[in-house]
Amino acid sequence: MSGVKEEKGNFLWRFSQKFQFAADKIIPESMVFCLILTIIVYLAALIFTKTGPVELAMQWFDGMWTQLAFAMQMSLMVVVCAATANSRQVTFAMNKLASYINSPAVAMCVLMVWGYVASFINWAFCTMSCTVLAVAMCKRIKGIHFPMMIVAGYCTSCLGQTLSPTCAVYGQLATEGNNVFEFFGRTLSQAETVYNPANIAMFLTLAILTMVLAVLTRPPVSAGISFAADDAAMEKEAEWMKIDRSTFAGKLNGSRIIMWLIGICGIIVIVHEFATKGFLGALSLNFIITFFLTCNCFLYSSPSSFIGAHKAAMPLATEVMFQFPFYGGISGIMSSSGLAAMVVAGLVKISTATTLPVVAYLSAAVVNLFIPSQGGQFIIQGPLLLDAARTLNANMVTVINGFVYGDQVTNLIQPLYIIPALAMTNTKLKDVWGFMAFVCVFWLVFTCAGLMIFPAIF
Repeated sequence: MSGVKEEKGNFLWRFSQKFQFAADKIIPESMVFCLILTIIVYLAALIFTKTGPVELAMQWFDGMWTQLAFAMQMSLMVVVCAATANSRQVTFAMNKLASYINSPAVAMCVLMVWGYVASFINWAFCTMSCTVLAVAMCKRIKGIHFPMMIVAGYCTSCLGQTLSPTCAVYGQLATEGNNVFEFFGRTLSQAETVYNPANIAMFLTLAILTMVLAVLTRPPVSAGISFAADDAAMEKEAEWMKIDRSTFAGKLNGSRIIMWLIGICGIIVIVHEFATKGFLGALSLNFIITFFLTCNCFLYSSPSSFIGAHKAAMPLATEVMFQFPFYGGISGIMSSSGLAAMVVAGLVKISTATTLPVVAYLSAAVVNLFIPSQGGQFIIQGPLLLDAARTLNANMVTVINGFVYGDQVTNLIQPLYIIPALAMTNTKLKDVWGFMAFVCVFWLVFTCAGLMIFPAIF
């Protein structure tokens, strides 16, 4: 009997596979997922609000172009972080680390610990570097389930944002003139919102439990899916690294001095930002993109290799670039028609001071499916939730943290941010979605409990 169970994997694996039915039979490609959500939101707004069909179409149109700057930032973030993660130096370091590991369980732990550390730098760098590390491990260690490794790395990227100084909402609240300034009369530092004892305890608990869950979910040996890569092709020097320096133009194309001068300029900017704004205050999206561009000036020490590395990473950002305008359209409908306010207000009405953080969590989880931009989502939900917190005399910081956790949990169902990792490894969404949904349910249960328990303790 035990032999049969081993062939099917352990209990957690078998339970996780129940979610795979949806991945195999229901969940479409991510772009189709986005388009279907657009239709659902349009019809819902048409039915439940007083907005007409033409007005809704115009709200969709206007909303599409509100996300262009953010879409460009996110696309650049993916490209520059992928170029960094795929550099020879970083790849060598990841391969060296993988060479010291000899079991799937240890590999999973090392990957997730690295992911939690990398997520504090930036979510895109975390996702890309975890993917590179997962590939290195799967090429050297037998029995690893590669899609599970991809999901584990992505989980650290999502969860890491709840304690990361780069989180959009926490940065927004720490900036003067933020959209919820009226509720506080001042800015909220990240020491108050992010690094309070209750939030730290919540993060550490979920981080450890998620790692334990990933390690204990053991697939059968027959399900061990390794990364199918041709080592020779992966390690072969790319064409854009081969530079003919026999001509003046070739010497310019291969000039290290040019890249070093630009890199030094970037270092000056980085030092100045840290010196004048402090570590947490400096970590804007533009700063982080500049930081990785500066790193790439030294990792790829010629203009040709620099642009070649970023051109090679560009396809990873294609779906992010195209889907953000559509999600901007969804956001336009939900905010302008009042549909998002109706969803949040309906949940808030049944809340108490104790349960409001959980309601903030669940409402953010639902709205995130349609507006996967944390900053844009908080513009809609933030004032509503904080007004309810003030009315009910609830802890506003706990409500804010509940919102942030809710925004992250359904990133495990909403596939937008895992697309670059899938594109990098030619992995299909259906190969990872079942395990993502399994972790999502796990997070939903434990986070709801944690939002009730930890604020009471601390």
